[in-house]
Amino acid sequence: MGRGKIEIKRIDNLNSRQVTFSKRRTGLLKKAKELSVLCDAEVAVVIFSSTGKLYEFSSSSMEQTLSKYSRSLDLDPSDKLATEQVQDDVNALKDEFDKLRLAYLRMLGKELDDLSFKELQHLEEQLSEGILSVKDKKEEVLLEQLKRSRLQEQKAALENETLRKQLEEMRRSCKSPFLQFNPVERRFCLTDSKAVSTSASEESEHSDTSLHLGLSADVRRKRKARKIEHRCNDSGSQVASE
Repeated sequence: MGRGKIEIKRIDNLNSRQVTFSKRRTGLLKKAKELSVLCDAEVAVVIFSSTGKLYEFSSSSMEQTLSKYSRSLDLDPSDKLATEQVQDDVNALKDEFDKLRLAYLRMLGKELDDLSFKELQHLEEQLSEGILSVKDKKEEVLLEQLKRSRLQEQKAALENETLRKQLEEMRRSCKSPFLQFNPVERRFCLTDSKAVSTSASEESEHSDTSLHLGLSADVRRKRKARKIEHRCNDSGSQVASE
């Protein structure tokens, strides 16, 4: 048979009241501890016996809990609601962060003790897909780099060809043309190489001398004519004597 329902009223017997207080106090403190651990709640319990003895429990710090309780009493009901909403959001974000951190560690091969065979197999498939995606992306990046390198190479080759053509044009334009001197026509009865070279040297000497003395062009021409005529006569006399 089950235990009958106890009427909630003050126990008159002192001994029974003391035993009930001790049992209920222990159960209450135990329940408060379980609540704080299971639900990640901040719990504080303060108990005074009939004789004034203090019994307390706090999941964190009694002073901090009481201070928080005092601040919450000073808030308006709307502010309390907003604070509770913010606290709920913070708790949700904290849970999400813990899940993401656990998933990250499992991707690194850690915290695998609590996983079943199916979960491990699923994790392996995810890692394989991730590796394939990374390889595909790496090949795409390498091909893009190769394409850019080839374009730069073609551009450099075109620039080199343009510079080479410009250099050849500059060389052709800067090359000095050979000075061509028309040979002085001389009429000799007989041509002699020594006579021609001697006349050329004497002509250059007379030309330099006349330039140095500042003679006029007419005087130089007359002297050249007389000199050529004299050479012709000398050549004719030599042929006649032979």
